[in-house]
Order: sequence, then C-alpha cells, then structure tokens
Amino acid sequence: MHIAARDVGRLSRLTAGCAGVTVAVFGALHTSGTGPAPALIPAGIALMLQVIPVTGVRAGRLRAVAAALLALAATGAGAAALDTHPAAAVATALSGLALACLDLRVPRQGGGIAFRVADPLLLGAAIIALVALVPRLFEPAFPPGRGPDSVMPPYLAGALLCLATGTILARPETGPLHTLDDTGPRAAVRRLAPALIAAPIVAALVSAFAARTGSSRPVAAVSTGVILAALALLALLAYLVRTLDDADQRQRHLVAELKERQDFAQTLLQSMNEAVMVLDANYRVIDVNRRWRELTGHDHPPEDAPPLPPPGTGGDWLLPRADGTGVPVLATMAAIPDAAGTPRGYVATYIDIAERKQAEEALTEHAAELERGNAELAAALAFKNDLTSMLTHDVAQPISSIASLAELLCADWADLPEDIRLELATKIDKNTRRLIKMMNDLQLLFRLDTGTVTARRVPVPLLEVVETVCGDTSGSGDVEIVIDEEVAALADRGHLTVVVENLLKNALTHGAPPIHIEAGRENGGTVRLAVQDSGAGIPADVLPNLFGRFIRGAGLGLFIARHLVEANGGSVRYEHAEPRGARMVVTLEAAAS
Repeated sequence: MHIAARDVGRLSRLTAGCAGVTVAVFGALHTSGTGPAPALIPAGIALMLQVIPVTGVRAGRLRAVAAALLALAATGAGAAALDTHPAAAVATALSGLALACLDLRVPRQGGGIAFRVADPLLLGAAIIALVALVPRLFEPAFPPGRGPDSVMPPYLAGALLCLATGTILARPETGPLHTLDDTGPRAAVRRLAPALIAAPIVAALVSAFAARTGSSRPVAAVSTGVILAALALLALLAYLVRTLDDADQRQRHLVAELKERQDFAQTLLQSMNEAVMVLDANYRVIDVNRRWRELTGHDHPPEDAPPLPPPGTGGDWLLPRADGTGVPVLATMAAIPDAAGTPRGYVATYIDIAERKQAEEALTEHAAELERGNAELAAALAFKNDLTSMLTHDVAQPISSIASLAELLCADWADLPEDIRLELATKIDKNTRRLIKMMNDLQLLFRLDTGTVTARRVPVPLLEVVETVCGDTSGSGDVEIVIDEEVAALADRGHLTVVVENLLKNALTHGAPPIHIEAGRENGGTVRLAVQDSGAGIPADVLPNLFGRFIRGAGLGLFIARHLVEANGGSVRYEHAEPRGARMVVTLEAAAS
C-alpha cells in the first residue's frame, strides 16, 4: 500500500509543518547560545514553506525558490560552527542541504525509480542526532555525577532529529518510506525501520529502569541492555537476510519466466511467414525476423530503418533490397502504446505480393491486347462497312449503266443508227474505264492497308508530271499551270503522278473552273504544290473526314493521295481559297538542284 494516499498524505504534511514550526521556535529560543542553534530558524521556516499548499505554477516556483534560499542559509549558518561544534554543524548542514534538494532526483540507469538526493543527506543527519541521543538514554545507569559523553547537547540533537523526521514526512510520495512494491528488501527495511530505531532506545530504558530500582548493578544493567539490543538487532538482521533470500528466489523465478517468455516471443517472431521489423519509439531497428532477411537480402538488421509507411496505415509499398532493387509488398505499420497511450515502439509487417503484381501486370497486358484486338476488329468492321457502302453506290452505278447500254445495243443493234450505236459504245467505254479506275484504286487501297506500298524516291520535275496528268485527263482545258522547270521534288514518280491526278480530278468533279496548279520552293528544303479550283469550297461538316477512307460521292482519291504523300515523307492539307474555292496543298522534300 502506498503511504501517499490522500488522507495519509495530508496528515504527513501537517506533521511536517508542525515539526518545522517546532524547530524554528526552538532555534529562536536558543539564539543566545553558541553553536549552530540559530541555523534552525531558517531551516524550520524552509520546512514549513515546503508543505504549505499553493495554487498556480508561478506561486509554486516562488515557494520553491524561497524554501531553497532559506535552506541554503541554514546550511551556511551550520557550517560556520564547524570548529566549535563539529557534529552539530555537520548535522545542521546536511539537513539544510536536504531541504534545498528536497525535489531533486537523479534517474537510475536502466529505468526504475529515480534516486532522491535528499535521502542520504537526511540519513546522515538522523544518524548523527541518534548517536548524540542514545548515550544520554543510558545516563541513569551511571553513578551520580558520572554520565556518558555526547557529541552534542541533547536539546540540539532532538531538534535536528525532529527536523530530519519532518523533512521525510514533507514528501511522503517520494521519500524513503515510499515503494512501488509491497515485497522485497526495500519493503522489509521500511517495515523494520521503526524497530531498528526503537531497539537501542528500549535497551537503554531497560538498563536505566534496572539501575534505578537497584535490582542490578549499573554495569550489569548496561550489559543487560546492550545484550538485549544486540539480540534484537541480530533477530532483525536474520529476518532481513531471510527476506533478501526470498527476494532473490523470486527474482530468479521472474528472470527465468521472463527469459522463457522472451524465447517464446523470439520463436514466434522468427516462425512468422510475414516479414516483421520491430522498432523503438525513435524508429531505430531493434529486431527483424528470418522472413525479413530473406525478403530483403540483409544478413543483419540495418542500422538505419528503410523508408516506412506512416504509422497506423497499410497498403502497397516497395521494400528496398540489399542489391538496390525493390520488392512489392503489402506493408502495415502499427504502434505499440504504453500505459499512457504514448507509442513506445512500432511493428512493421510486410507481405510479399510480387506474384500478385506479376499476375496483375499480366492481366493488364492481356486486357490491353484484347483492347487492341477489339480496336483492330472495329476498324476492320468499319472498313468492311465502308467498302460495302462504296461498292453498292459508286461501283454499282457504272456496272448497271454498262449492263443496260450493252443490253440496248444487243437488242436493237439493227434498228439503231450508226451514230447512236457509237454514242452507246462510247458510254460503255467511259463507264468501263471508270470501273477499272475504281478497281485500281481498291487494289491500291488494300496495299496501303497492309503496308506493302513502298516509295522509291528520286528527283521528279513537278512541271513535267503536272503537264502529263493534264494531257491525259479529260476536261482539263481550263487548267492554269504556274510551275518553274527547275522545281523538283524527291518522291516516287508513280506515286506523285497518282497524287496529282486525284487532286486534279477532285477539283474538276467537285469544284469549278478555272483550275490553278502552282508549285515552288519554300524555306527549309521543301517544295509546295497547290491545286486550287474556283468552286464553292468544301462544307465545314465534311472537313474533319476530308482525307478519310470513304466519303460518299468522293471516291477514294483524297484518301489515296494522303497516304501516298505520307509514304514519300510529305503532307497534304486543305485551305480555303480567297475569294472562293478549295485549295489542296502538298508539301514534299525538295530535290537537290
């Protein structure tokens, strides 16, 4: 049981305050005498200040400073009488120092209860006072006129003993009578301390009583008292030795039990399948288990902890290995709280998820492949639909025209005039050429889709290609060509011919004359070829897909032209001509002059 319970603590401090008043009054009554008696006045006042209750931090500090100053004054006054009254001066100085250092504690190594500096000082002062008082108790056993000698006057010794006792009672929660354990040598000393102090006093009283009653001679009475005191002390010493032996056995049992628990905890830690790292409150590594060493490649715990997830969280983490690589893990950081809830350490747990990550990456890659496959299938389906739409619209028209004209010729050949037969045959030829052009475009389209079209680039004069295309294209009489003979592009001649032909036919079909074709060199080593008509231009809703694969009514010309230009390292774009018309601009690499 702690002696610092609320009621007992109040009574203890009240007793200490009364002792301080008594010591101060005693010192004031003996100020005329010699020795350290005047030093008892500031010592008693300091003791009273130590037990007076105050409220507020500032008031507590002022009280502590005033008590310390008075205690140091008592220490100095006591030390001043060292030459005349050495024992009393030393006891007074020790009591004053104890009062000044009443709340000073020194931590013990390895933790445990802090050591209070005042305790040995009070013990020394009490021993000196008891040494002075005990011989006086044997005074009745001596013949009249002959008493025992003493190291100081009894009144001063009693005052110092009262001061030491009051100082002990001033702090019952931290003094020598306080213990956190009701067993062990310290508790035994606490319980036997009154008997140890009372034994010589009782022996002295027995001796004095025997001498006063005449039942024994003075020497025999003193001897009897000494023997009784010795026997009592021996009995108490035997009890203390037995207590020490019991405490040693309990300590051995506790140490063995602690080691067994430690071995069990270590075995449990090392047998876990998860990698575990134990850290202290400052994130220093205390221990790791076998799985952690296997996972990281470290033979010993690292001096510095690796990057850790925040306490109380968990999730995917990358645990660094000894070779500089990282292991994907599922990391959890948990705090180990003490009784007050403050973290006293941390446990980091890592679960290897490398296989899971590989499976996730494989699934992601497979999903991406499926997505790409779906996109290719969608593109192929769109190509099929567009091709079907074009065949049913653009290809079916010339075929049906050829079929109807041929049927008319066959059925009415003899009845048709010569000029009508020639006109019908000419239309059949025209539709046949148109159909052949479509088939050639489709064949080229398939080659472009499969990536089998390659460009053999050579210097090609643009004027020569444009004039050849205009000469072979019907309806190109209103074409104006503005190209210098020196302008040449680095391109495949066949590809460039198809590009110019498709752009010119597009201008003739969807635009209006006159048609302007111009070309020239530009800065940066390129040539620019522009085909411009004078029509209404291209509607805004058609522009986004102008160079797409299929545009109803426009055929494949612009789509093929774009791909052939890009295969030759160039580009093609649309510009709105001013004041009206559409302009197709082709940019190619210029040939060396």
